[in-house]
Amino acid sequence: MRFLFVTQYFAPEIGGAATRLQFIIEHLRRLGHEVEVVTSRPNYPHGKFIDGRGSKLYVREVRSGIVVHRVWLYPAIGGGVGRMINYATFSLTSILGVFRAQRPDYLFVESPPLFTSISARLAKLVWGVPYIFNVADLWPDAAIETGFLKEGIVHRLLLVLEAWSYRGADYVNAVTEGIRNTITVNKHVPPEKVLFLPNGVDVERYQPREPDFALKKRLGLEGKRIILWAGTVGYSHGLEYVLQAAKILAKDPEIHFLFVGSGSTRTQLEQLKDELNLTNVTFRDPVPIEELPAYHSIAESGLASLRAFPSHEGARPSKIFAVLASGKPLIFFGSGECARLIDRAQAGIVVPPENPAALAEGIAHLFADRELMGRLGDNGRRFVTENFQWSELIARWLEGLRPTRSRSVKGARISATS
Repeated sequence: MRFLFVTQYFAPEIGGAATRLQFIIEHLRRLGHEVEVVTSRPNYPHGKFIDGRGSKLYVREVRSGIVVHRVWLYPAIGGGVGRMINYATFSLTSILGVFRAQRPDYLFVESPPLFTSISARLAKLVWGVPYIFNVADLWPDAAIETGFLKEGIVHRLLLVLEAWSYRGADYVNAVTEGIRNTITVNKHVPPEKVLFLPNGVDVERYQPREPDFALKKRLGLEGKRIILWAGTVGYSHGLEYVLQAAKILAKDPEIHFLFVGSGSTRTQLEQLKDELNLTNVTFRDPVPIEELPAYHSIAESGLASLRAFPSHEGARPSKIFAVLASGKPLIFFGSGECARLIDRAQAGIVVPPENPAALAEGIAHLFADRELMGRLGDNGRRFVTENFQWSELIARWLEGLRPTRSRSVKGARISATS
């Protein structure tokens, strides 16, 4: 089959969406499927074009054997009008990218943002092909909770767009059980339209390995016991509470927090680090996913964190799976579906969100017991190997794209397996 992915975020950008889609595409190609991608000129998470490139409306490139159609958008991060323009411009220019691609058997549309459904609906109308709406975050609900949007006319219009996107999709794909339940119960999407493709991991790329001591030396972290955060640094993660916990843990000179990533709140967090006079926290710029296994090798534990928002009750941060596959225990600072997953796997510790004292206490307890850390790490590796290998997740997901029923497009009956 031929797939056309439409996503605002894609490699070389670093972040949950770009990383997840890169792995999905890699494994689809390993199974013999053809893939093209329509995406923006690289600009995330800094809000400016990488290497200053971005003046051209359209560029075609081949990346790792994949044809990528890149289109211009207005670069922006954070909230407000600028970010809405960012989303809206991609929704318009992506139409150009879509019709430069070959006609696919399936369109795979990444959300958020919701606006990507516009070019998918147009392509469906012209080509008569089914489209899959992939819901990785519940917009616009999450936008209201995080303060990205205020309730009002814009929010109401986005709710209309959300319903229109779900209604027009042949399949609505959920990445967590919480999202799947919400879109069927609260968003009234028929269960037969809903597919499930959770975040997974490449257990060959991420696996237990000897520490990269040369990297540790380059980072100036020799003799440190590292807690690793690898991924986007945004408001929804509540990392100011983590820095407050780091202040409490400063009495232990060995424990060190390493943040590898960037995002809308990194500048504020670095300012807070200076205000708290933290010497046990290091911020580093994002690195390509090919380099991340080395960072996991020098960490003794991984870290994931989410604020106490209702939408986060159904969240599973993609970063947790690389930690578990690397055989390291996870410190999860949050609640909901991810917390239950870690408890089920017995692969780390769970600390209630937004409580720095409890986080500091949990980390101190964990790091005092090396035998426990080793056991939790082994459990996590075994758990993701048995349940979350990308190859097996995608193979099962593809079976859902082979229903016996047919669909009506432009008045003609077509098979969803075309």
